[in-house]
Amino acid sequence: MLVHTLCLLSVLVSSVRAAPLAPRAAPTVQLDQGTFIGTSDGKTNKFLGIPFAKAPVGDLRFNLPVAVEPYTGTHTVTSFGPSCPQQAVDFDLPSQLAEDAVNFIVNSIYQAVFPAQEDCLNLNVVVPAGTKPTDKLPIVAWIFGGGFELGSPAMYDGGAIVSRSIEMNEPVIYVSMNYRVSAFGFLASQEVKDAGVGNLGLQDQRLALRWIQKYISAFGGDPTKVTIWGESAGAISVALHLITNGGNSEGLFRGAFMQSGSPIPVGDISHGQADYDALVSETGCTGAADTLQCLRQVPYDTLKKAVDASPGIFSPNSLRLTWLPRVDGKFLTDTPQNLVQQGSVANVPFVTGDCDDEGTLFSLSTLNITTDDELRSYITTNYMPQIESKSLDDLFTAYPADITQGSPFDTGILNALTPQYKRLAAMQGDLVFQAPRRFFLQHRSGLQPTWSFLSKRLKGLPALGSAHATDILNIYGGGELADYLINFATNLNPNGKTVASWPQYTTSSPKLLTFLDGITPVTITNDDYRVDAMNLLTELSLQFPI
Repeated sequence: MLVHTLCLLSVLVSSVRAAPLAPRAAPTVQLDQGTFIGTSDGKTNKFLGIPFAKAPVGDLRFNLPVAVEPYTGTHTVTSFGPSCPQQAVDFDLPSQLAEDAVNFIVNSIYQAVFPAQEDCLNLNVVVPAGTKPTDKLPIVAWIFGGGFELGSPAMYDGGAIVSRSIEMNEPVIYVSMNYRVSAFGFLASQEVKDAGVGNLGLQDQRLALRWIQKYISAFGGDPTKVTIWGESAGAISVALHLITNGGNSEGLFRGAFMQSGSPIPVGDISHGQADYDALVSETGCTGAADTLQCLRQVPYDTLKKAVDASPGIFSPNSLRLTWLPRVDGKFLTDTPQNLVQQGSVANVPFVTGDCDDEGTLFSLSTLNITTDDELRSYITTNYMPQIESKSLDDLFTAYPADITQGSPFDTGILNALTPQYKRLAAMQGDLVFQAPRRFFLQHRSGLQPTWSFLSKRLKGLPALGSAHATDILNIYGGGELADYLINFATNLNPNGKTVASWPQYTTSSPKLLTFLDGITPVTITNDDYRVDAMNLLTELSLQFPI
């Protein structure tokens, strides 16, 4: 049954495999002086692969995105545009993984790689069939995840969200966007900072949000009713849009919905200098008077090969990613958590939640770590090079070697692939996901409406448990989370007639909507687990941002 469910996930989120439908009258939309011809299944109209920015090639490679010129002519937009260049996935699945776990990883990760090219800044719009320009429907703007290294809107069928919204009599418009990933979108060095071209993937997303403001009315959307929404790197992106620009949303969105992502503990963009220098060396740009300009001129295949050689999310570096958002002085003027403390947060309602076992998937590449000494060395070298012995001792006390306390949580002596696997999984999941979520909520609840959730579903997935990304089925697969999202986009409140009541999160009453396996699918729990451990991790991450 579990194998069937995981295979179903791949089918549900991949519109590219949908069976062909009978021909219907093609929907059209007028943008500027251009006519765009989409496709319809009778319930939803889709306009796919619309360019929103000029091709980021030549001098626009490693440069800020530039909006397209006003549209002219006729364009057929019935298939997804190319994905942005993907970093190659280099990950040997551990031999001891059970078939169910292997199926989950293959279906959720290895299927994430799609045909790609540099000219990739396109977006997709899915609209209820029959929508008129005067209907002023709310919009959900989806930002995909993939560790800031890979991913594509083509992985997800926005028609499922729009169809469900129609059934609920709360119709919404779905927009999904491409953005540059890996080194193409998150190159990091002092040179990048000096040139003001950091965090280009986030800048791409911001430009797509501006496109929505300009053009969504033609599709029947209300540009004042945009909810930004994402999972994993997409949710982290949403969080960073909340804290950029002094918290000024520029009217680009009125709400935010985050699945496994909050303001993360990252430091200055110069922390990526060694990886930048390696890229410069491997592309033959060493010695160039302007290495950044040299990288812009390197042949694509040469650059792509060098990028693929850099450590990926499933390398031993794990969640200390090579390419990710960092403080660039422009999009991020300080570390994300410092900005939260400073109150640089858009004053809009938001939802943020996690899966129970966020760290398991990212701990499979470190199964060679089997002793306390090896784990201490790994934490010190990979995450906190300057940590004092006392603080490290405290961390190891907070996250003990007792496998019954590790992740997958609440699975007793099961799933201990090595003596340190569950312990490291607990640490990593809390460091990057759980602790930042709680930190964010504790600083913002009471200042703006907030809700939080915890997904404990698929807990029986061997070695992985309620792993990172297991909640995607609950939103693209017709689960309750889709209803909560649609309610939130419509009313800025996730509650509604079709779902269980979800209380707001407050510091005095930190309630979590908790999704469970079994006969009781949803319950309310308290956000009071591993309090001391997460507080320590937060304190350390403020000292040692990645």
